[in-house]
Order: sequence, then structure tokens, then C-alpha cells
Amino acid sequence: MKEIIEQAVKVLAGGGVILYPTDTVWGLGCDATNSAAVAKVFAIKRRSESKSLVLLACDLDMVARYIREIPSIAIDLVEVNDAPMTIVYPGAQGLAPEVVAEDGSVGIRIPRHDFCVELVRRLRRPLVSTSANISGEAAPAKYSEIAPEILSAVDWCAPRRFEAGATGRASQIIKLGLKGEVEIIRK
Repeated sequence: MKEIIEQAVKVLAGGGVILYPTDTVWGLGCDATNSAAVAKVFAIKRRSESKSLVLLACDLDMVARYIREIPSIAIDLVEVNDAPMTIVYPGAQGLAPEVVAEDGSVGIRIPRHDFCVELVRRLRRPLVSTSANISGEAAPAKYSEIAPEILSAVDWCAPRRFEAGATGRASQIIKLGLKGEVEIIRK
């Protein structure tokens, strides 16, 4: 796995877009701090740039580097949750502007998927994690469901064998505020 992750990190560091399995579905990814790479993801998906993107972080320490202040409830949610969960945090910083919502928030998930965690750890920056589909089409739960135009548009693709352990469903999304506000966006 180490050699494969090194290949992916090299592509990501060079501004490339990768196709990889996550703890939920197959995703398109790039360095979340690189605006040009993020623009490539939007182009591949044919998605409006007005929509923000979900990111992956390897742990809460990484999240803390890209969020001004982590709401205290987020720590508890990350520790007790047993399903893929994206938390929308207020006060994003140090990220490509295209991944940040108009209100300054950003959605970040800490995956429970060995390949993803190690990939993000080696990249040392958050990784864009948006479903590997044309906007409006079904998200691919398995490699065999990925459209040919997506496969041909990326700079690197992870081997199929790493999709083991994925749920095949999108994560739940919870938006948090600094004063204890909790909004469930997707169950």
C-alpha cells in the first residue's frame, strides 16, 4: 500500500486529480489547498463552483489547522460516531477558496478507511472528497459503477482492491456552530 500511496501523493502534490475509494463511495480528490486542482475537479464533475466540497482529514489535529476554532461538541461527535460523518465547521482557513462555502464554513470528514487515512496523512493537507460522478448522477458505490468519462479525466486511479470496507452510501452531514448550534443536514 505504501508504494501506491506514494504514487497518489506525487500526483496530488503536482496539482493532479485522483480517483479513489473512501469509507463511503468512490471519490474524486485533489489537494484542498490548490485552487487550480479544485477547478479541475469541478470541471470533471461538471459542477457549479458555487457549491462547496467535502474534505477528508486524517485526524482532529489536521482539522484544527484549517478551522479557526473547533466547536467543543465536534470532538465528542468524532469520538463516539460509528458511521461516516461529515461535520461542517465554521471559520475555514488556509484552504482553496473554492472549497469554502459562502458563509466561511467547510465540511470535513475523518474517514475510517485505512487507505484514505494514510493517503491524507502522507499528503499532509486535507483532500477533496467529492463523489466520482457527473453532477446530478448517482454516486458510484463500486469501481464498476464509475462512468468512463470520469475514469478518462483523472490523472491517477487507485486499485479496486482498496474499496473494501466502503459503505456505498453518502455520509451523514452535521453543521456545527461555536455556540453549541447543531443542524442535521443529511442523515
